[in-house]
Amino acid sequence: MGMQERQKIRKLYYYQEKDIVTIFEKLEQQGSHRLLYQLPTGGGKTVVFSEIAKRFIEKYRKKVIVLTHRTELCRQTSAALKMTGIRNKIIDSSFKKFSRNDDRPCYVAMVETLKNRIKDGLIDVDRVGLIIVDEAHHNSFHKLLGKFKNADIIGVTATPFSSDINLPMNRNYDELIIGAGIDSLIEQGFLAKPKTWRYDVELNTLKTGQQGDFTVGSSDELYSSQLMLDLLVHAYEQHSKNKRTLIFNNGIFTSRKVLEVFTNLGYPIRHLDNQTPPDERKEILLWLKKTKGAILTSVSILTTGFDEPTIQTVILNRATTSLTLYHQMIGRGSRSLPQKKTFTVIDLGNNIDRFGEWHAPIDWQHVFAYPEIYHESLHTKTSYEAHQLPADMRAKFPNSMEIAFDIQGAHQDAIAKGLKPKLVIRDSIRQHALMCADNSNEIPEALALTAELDREIDWRVKQYAKCLGNVTKNYTEWLRDDYKNKLKILIEKIMRRRSLMKAAV
Repeated sequence: MGMQERQKIRKLYYYQEKDIVTIFEKLEQQGSHRLLYQLPTGGGKTVVFSEIAKRFIEKYRKKVIVLTHRTELCRQTSAALKMTGIRNKIIDSSFKKFSRNDDRPCYVAMVETLKNRIKDGLIDVDRVGLIIVDEAHHNSFHKLLGKFKNADIIGVTATPFSSDINLPMNRNYDELIIGAGIDSLIEQGFLAKPKTWRYDVELNTLKTGQQGDFTVGSSDELYSSQLMLDLLVHAYEQHSKNKRTLIFNNGIFTSRKVLEVFTNLGYPIRHLDNQTPPDERKEILLWLKKTKGAILTSVSILTTGFDEPTIQTVILNRATTSLTLYHQMIGRGSRSLPQKKTFTVIDLGNNIDRFGEWHAPIDWQHVFAYPEIYHESLHTKTSYEAHQLPADMRAKFPNSMEIAFDIQGAHQDAIAKGLKPKLVIRDSIRQHALMCADNSNEIPEALALTAELDREIDWRVKQYAKCLGNVTKNYTEWLRDDYKNKLKILIEKIMRRRSLMKAAV
């Protein structure tokens, strides 16, 4: 049963009613209004804006248009409005005109279709009193909204932060109304509480595209590697085995590799992407609902308009720089049920480090007022994150899960714990020694691999010297030589110990 169906049986939740009252108080003030309303994923925003549309039509006797950005969302929104008792029509390619006999008070439209219908002179914009913009963070509707001179505008989103920093939300909306927070909804039992497992993943090979997020190509290359597939299986078996699970990927190639690996291991799994035909998609989602321990691996399809409350685990098998996407993905598992008070989140893309815990409070008013500051905080890279490890070097160490080392971060941790700074170099040497040992069979082979680390050793030593402060060039050179000598000694020690253990077996 979807959220809309559950809410048809009972009254609105009190926090939803409270927000609706606040919004109408704003609408009753003089002048035109451009309001932005924030409610977390899982809070029932479709229910809220359906009720707003209903009350607006009853009170002002004017037409309402609900804007969405996907055909599928048009159908779902239309169905939700009907369940609230609002007769409505979808404005699509077959739509001809607002006829005088058409007494339907509400229309649902995709942005591009509505633009074309207005351009063709088929819509009387003056008869529209309210426009509700679903998923308002896309923020690509501003020119279209300007055509409705007599209409109030209400944008609805879980994350009032524009996907385009050049089009901030505060340019198109005058005021932000904040609904209940995720932490509050969890505390009151409206949402399930996440149990989070994060794995540090090497992301230096990821490239950023024009839209600001990581490219599909570089994501596919990383996440379809044997190393990452093994980590995914390990994480699933440790924290989610036999639980109904959603796996989010950035590329179709990766998702199909995930399908192949889990199928070979005997797990019930299906794959879904935006190319999947509607009938097959429907069949897959029914399979997900009915199959015990079902796993669904997907790409860019289940982040909006998908409601399956029985999801027990969400795996982020990707990295993203999109705050909205991060919230949408995790939100797919947050539906609360009488027998489901918690759900599991497995992060394989350092996303929690980037954005914070999903249910941690965010000062949305500050984000709305100063989006450029928030954008900067999300995209500020430490020298460690900005440091790119050469791809050819990565290829020489296929058996090593992690080959980077945050010297600055490790130094800060050591100081905070009252430890000696030289332990940072010791740990760095140990990691390099294990990399050489794990990717070699004999001591000479392992020692030869140290040559591949020359540039990386040089960078780490310079970072360490910066942490120490004013050190001489001679001291830095000594540090480098000492690092390499200790590295070779430790490699020999590790390889000999391993040989003895093999011989004993």
